[in-house]
Parts: sequence; C-alpha cells; structure tokens
Amino acid sequence: MLKDLRIIVENKALIVNQESLGEIKIPTYLREELQNHILANKLKVNPYSSYANTSSTNFALFPNQMYRFAVELQDLAFELKKYFECIDRFRSSSDIMLLCDSNRQKIIDKVVDSQVFKEDFDADDYDLFAGFIQFSDQNSKNDELRLGGKSIFNVNGAKRTIRSNEDCFGSVLLTQINLPNSSSSIFGDLVYSLTENVELYDKLKGYFLSSYKNIGEKISLVGEVRLEKPFLLLAGISGTGKTRFVREQAKSSGQLSETYCLTSVRPDWHEPSDILGYISRLSNYGQAEYITTDVLQFIAKAWRGIADKGLAIEVQDCPRQGKRLVVSGDRTALTDVLPYWLCLDEMNLAPVEQYFADYLSVLETREWLWEEDTFIYFSDALLKPATINAVADKSKLRADLGFDSSDYDELWQLICGYGLAIPFNLMVAGTVNMDETTHGFSRKVIDRALSVDFGAFFPNSYDDFLSDPPAIVHKTLSYPIWSGARNSVVLLDATADVKGIKSIAFLTAVNTVLKNTPFELAFRALNELLLAVISSQPQNELTLKAVWDDFMMCKVLPRIEGDSDKLTTTTGENVLAELNKVLADQLSPIWNADKHNDQANQRPDLYREQSGAEDTAEEDKVLRIACRSKGKLAWMKQRLDSATFTSFWP
Repeated sequence: MLKDLRIIVENKALIVNQESLGEIKIPTYLREELQNHILANKLKVNPYSSYANTSSTNFALFPNQMYRFAVELQDLAFELKKYFECIDRFRSSSDIMLLCDSNRQKIIDKVVDSQVFKEDFDADDYDLFAGFIQFSDQNSKNDELRLGGKSIFNVNGAKRTIRSNEDCFGSVLLTQINLPNSSSSIFGDLVYSLTENVELYDKLKGYFLSSYKNIGEKISLVGEVRLEKPFLLLAGISGTGKTRFVREQAKSSGQLSETYCLTSVRPDWHEPSDILGYISRLSNYGQAEYITTDVLQFIAKAWRGIADKGLAIEVQDCPRQGKRLVVSGDRTALTDVLPYWLCLDEMNLAPVEQYFADYLSVLETREWLWEEDTFIYFSDALLKPATINAVADKSKLRADLGFDSSDYDELWQLICGYGLAIPFNLMVAGTVNMDETTHGFSRKVIDRALSVDFGAFFPNSYDDFLSDPPAIVHKTLSYPIWSGARNSVVLLDATADVKGIKSIAFLTAVNTVLKNTPFELAFRALNELLLAVISSQPQNELTLKAVWDDFMMCKVLPRIEGDSDKLTTTTGENVLAELNKVLADQLSPIWNADKHNDQANQRPDLYREQSGAEDTAEEDKVLRIACRSKGKLAWMKQRLDSATFTSFWP
C-alpha cells in the first residue's frame, strides 16, 4: 500500500534553480479553475502571482512558479497523501498521541494492536508508517522517512501536540525543492487541494508539460521554433544565404554530419524515382535490385535517429486506420530526437510536381494522435512494402539503407512488412530562385509547404556582416508535433486565442475577399493557421497577430499570381486592394506601427531575436519589426500596376 518516499525522490535533480525561476504565466482558463476549486475558494490567481487568505487580515503571497513546483512533485504528493490519510484513519479510531514515540518498534506494536490497518498493511507498510510518524529527538536522523520534513508531533516543554496535516505535508514537499522551510502550511494546503482534484492537477501538469521540460526548461527550448509543417520553400535572390541557412539549422544540433543532407536538384528530374530510387533488372542475373539515392538513405538515417533514442516503433491497430507502423512515446522523449534536415538545392530547376509527387502525397497522411502526454505518429509509406519484397536481395537493400546492424533487426522486419514512411523528424527545405532557368510552383505544391520569402524573414544587413557576435540571430527551427488542430484544441486554450475563435474570424474575413477566385482557401488553410497558433503559443494580441501576419506571408500571398483580369473579385474589385483593406482592420495595431514609428505596437519577430548575454531576459531579446504582409502586398500591387502581372515570388 505504502511506498518508501526516499525511492520516489531518488536521483531527482534539484527542481529550483536559476533556469526554473523565470516568469511563469498561468493562462486564463487555468487561473479560473484553480481559483474556483483550490484552497476552498481562498485563492486569488493572477497571471504571474497568487495569494490566499490565511485569516481575515492576513495573506500568503506566492509566485506562480509554485504551481510548476507542485507539478514536479505530483508523484511524491500523491504518495505523501496516503501517509496522511493513514494518520487520519488512526486519529479517528484511537488516541493518535499514543504514537508519539522515538522507538519505531513500539510504534509498530501499537499500530498492530489497534488493528486499524489489519486488512491493508503488510510488514513493510507497518515499518514505513512507523518510520514516517516516529518522533525525532533533536539532531537525530530518525526523520529520514519524512525526507527531513517537520516531525508529525510538536513538543513544547512537557506538552505534546500533533501538527496540522497541511503544515507537515508542505514541510516534506519543501525539502525536495530546495526552498527555505517557510510558508509550508499554505504550500502544503495548495498541493493537498490539488491531490483532492486529480483532474485539475493533471490539467495543470499537462499545461506545464506542453510548455516545459523537467526542471523548468521549455520543450521548445529558448530560441527554438516548432514549425507547423516539415516542408519549407526558401525563396529569394541568389546569394542571400538560403542554403547556408539550412546548413546552420542542422549545425545547431551539434551533429551536422548526422543530421544534414544536401542534394542538388538536376534539370532532368521528372519522376519520383529520381529522388526515391527505383527497381533495376540490369544486374548479372536479371534479378530485381533496388537502386537507392542519397535522399532515401537520409530518410532511413532519420528513422534510425528515432530508434536510437529509444522510442517505441511497433504495429498498432489505429482507429479507422487498421494496423499501422507507428512511433509511440511521451512528450519529454521528443526533446532528445533531433531534426534531420534535407536541403534540396535549386529545387525548381526541375518541375517539383513531377519528381516530388510521392512525397507531396504522403506528406498529407502524417498523423499525430495525442492522449495527454503520450503520442503515436504514423504516415503512409514512401517506399511500399510490395516494392521492398519484390527485391531479390533484401539484405543488400538493408545494408544500402543503413539497417544492417543487429540493433535494427526488428525495425527492418517492420519496414519490410509496412514500408518506409516519412519519419516525423525529417525536415525538407527547398531553396528557390525564380528566373528564366527555373519552373514555377502550382498551388498544390504551395498548399503543402511553408513558403518563406527569405529576404523578408531573414534580411541581409551589410552593417552586421562583420559583427561578432551578430546583433540579430536566427532561432532554431524544429519539426512539428501536431497534425490536426481539432485533436489539439486544448492547446489553443493556453494562448491569447482560446478555442481559436479569433483566428477563425480572421481567416473568414480574408477568405471573403478570395471567395470565387482561384485563390480561395479551404479547410487545410484553417487547420494550418490553428496549428501555427498552437506552435507559437502567443500570450498577447501582438504576438497572435504576428502569427497571422506570417501565415499571410507563408500560406496565403504565395498562392496569388496573375494579371489584372485574374486578380479581380466577383464584385469587380482588385483582390490585392481588398486584401489591403481587410488586413488593415484585422492586423491593427501592427499594420500601421511602422508608419507612426510606434515600436510599442510593432509585432515581435517569431523567427529571429536580438543576441545578448546568457543572462539576458527573454523579453529583452524580442526583436520588434514592421508588419511583413503589408510591405509584401504593397510590393505585389506596385508590380501589378507597372507590369500588369504580379506574383509573390521575388
């Protein structure tokens, strides 16, 4: 029934340290629930701090880091509660003061004689319970089973009393978070109340696990951006550093040779076999042999990167999907899985719709299914099992793909049975130049990618060329861990856009302009906008509108191209002019912040930040910039007026 508390906290890192003491904001929905259900409504929760009434005139103040410490101590708290429930059971049937003794065996004998726990306890439970309540003489170590917390009994001269549960409960917990043993009663009361409301405790834990790793580090580490799509088009004039940018992203993992693959696209690529390989029968005996490519080998390497981190790769019967090859694990395990960057250099030297068709189709089959803090991930196969099994010498194919080690025996058998799918940690970035030697992009390609105008998102500055360190640095990009906003709506509740209501209204307004034009948006666009909000977790209006602004740049404006006739709405208005009106309203106040030199209302840059010393506060690193889509719309409108044709691409 009882567990040794020392085992629960064994090898546990210090919870309170400099990294865990930054500001913590509790979202509105959690503040309301905590306030209504914890500490018998004595609690007042503000965004960054809380207080509780301890009497008609006294208050206990505590920062909201305490909630995170409560989450870190959840396992200990639930076990500790069992001990106090046992004390309460003994209190209700016996004189609890009989147990105030410094001799553990005498306490055991008294508890056994009482028969309160006759049906619940075994010998170990009696010993643990007696050690927990054993009275500690001064300077003794008899309180080790209470982890050094206060004695259950208080001795004042000859008078002996039993301390309140809350006081002792909080005292034991505080020994584990290296804080002074003060205010233990209110902290104990807080955590005890949470153990009485398991659903709220788990919800609080879910919030912090979505934002923080253990010991207070963010899952998306400081300076890291978790993207909503794993496929990027980096467009810009030659020489701006697009290819180098992808290399630097891979280099940030510290394992460049492992996590980076550069493939130069050739103008004669016209089918998927150019990138994923093909079956050949030109061997000496005419047997089927699979000819692999650098890209396919890199995809296999990304799979090994997942397997090497210990995530489960197995067959599961997925809802309405049948048996699938899935990756499963918990959220914290993802922090160890590195993104693998495949750079397709000069991607549009060949028609992307042709040689990249298989990837584009399978990309939309990726699914993440979350249940609290555990997930499964799966997608359709790029390399089908029928193709693998048609190969005469599968051992050679296995070696070519890097699965020849015995460590991958089980994984290889699963791949043979279910195919080689898109690994969730694969990031594909294509560099794009638009000139007379290249091909354009259809909307079906643009819809499946994040199109990044490199000059707008990562502008070159000659003044900073020789700066060391540079004044502005790029954030680290990482793979998405969501695929459907409908299944992750709870993560919207922790943002400035609860339930996504504001973003839905924004996209509806934009789509009203695009209605009945070739550029109209469908459900995929809405899903990806909501995923962008989930990924960025904006906590205020300016950051939320920065997400909308970048969405316009990455997903909406790249779709718009054509002459004056094509860019005319059903009411005879110009699409760009009408979008300008809608966005001026929807993106206020960031829309005009540059016009009035209003830095307070300028939007934050979500992909770059100002460099600073290690101890620089995160809010001081925020880079304020002008509205991106406003400048891009003006550029596209001017191009239309002067050349009677326009497009997003520079």
